[in-house]
Amino acid sequence: MTDSITSIRTRIDEARSEAVARGIRKPRVVLVPTMGALHDGHLSLVREAQALGDIVVVSIFVNPLQFGPSEDLSTYPRTLERDTAKLAEAGVHLVFAPTAAEMYPDGDVGTRVTAGEVGTILEGRTRPGHFDGVLTVVSKLFHIVSPDVAVFGEKDGQQLFLVKRMVRDLNFPLEVHGVSTVRAEDGLALSSRNAFLSDSERQAALALSRALEAAASAGQQGVDAVLAAAHSEIDGEALVELDYFAAVDPATFSPVDEGYTGPVLALVAARVGTTRLIDNRTIVVS
Repeated sequence: MTDSITSIRTRIDEARSEAVARGIRKPRVVLVPTMGALHDGHLSLVREAQALGDIVVVSIFVNPLQFGPSEDLSTYPRTLERDTAKLAEAGVHLVFAPTAAEMYPDGDVGTRVTAGEVGTILEGRTRPGHFDGVLTVVSKLFHIVSPDVAVFGEKDGQQLFLVKRMVRDLNFPLEVHGVSTVRAEDGLALSSRNAFLSDSERQAALALSRALEAAASAGQQGVDAVLAAAHSEIDGEALVELDYFAAVDPATFSPVDEGYTGPVLALVAARVGTTRLIDNRTIVVS
C-alpha cells in the first residue's frame, strides 16, 4: 500500500515492466476506485477487474469534496487495515490510499469538473455539489493511475452515468465498466453505510428493494403504475423517509413520462433512521 502519488505511479510502471517481461505485450491496468469500508460488493468489483486486465489498482480515499456540510464525512466508516488485508487476500497488491493533503495539497482545488444539469437532479438535488466532487476526484485518479479500464458498481447509477459521460466528453483514453449490484440474501443492496443500521432499521430498509421489485412487476401497466407500485411498498414504512423514487431514460437520465415504453432505470433514495441509502434497477415499461 502507498499513500503517495509519486510512489503509486512508480509501482504501476514497475508492474507494467514486469508484465512485459512475462510476455504480456500491452498489459492492461484496471482501476477500482473506492472509499474503503470494503464489503463483498467491492470485492466483486475487484474480481471483475482481475478478469478485465493484468494489473489491478484499488484506490481507497474518502473524498471530502463530495460531502456536504451536514453529511457524514467525519463518521464515514474507515477500516484501512482491514481493507488492505482483504485486498491482499484477494490478490491485489497495488493499493493507493492517499491522505486528503496528498490529493488536495492546498486544502481545496481551484479547478473542478462540473456534472452539468444531470448533476443537479435526484442525488444532486439532495446533495448539491456532490457529483462535482465525485467527478473531480475520479478525474484526478484517472490522471494519477492512467488506467486502461475503470470499474464502478451499478448501485450508484447516477454516478456511473456521469463518469461514463465525463470520459466520453473529455476524451479520457479508457473504458468504464459497470458491475451489477451485489445484494444480501434478503435483497438489500450492499453498502458501507449498512453498518449504521440497527436491526429494526435494516428490516425497514428492505422496502427499497421491494419497491424496485414491485416497480418491475408493474412495468407492463405503464410509468404511472410503476411509480405507484413502488410508493405502495415504501409509504407504509415508518422508519423510511423517502427522498425520491424516479424512472429515467438510461441514455439521457431524463425522467420519463406516462406513455414512454422501453427500458428505464428506476432509482430510489431514502433515509432509514439517520442513514441514507440508494438503490436502482433496470426495468422494462411496455
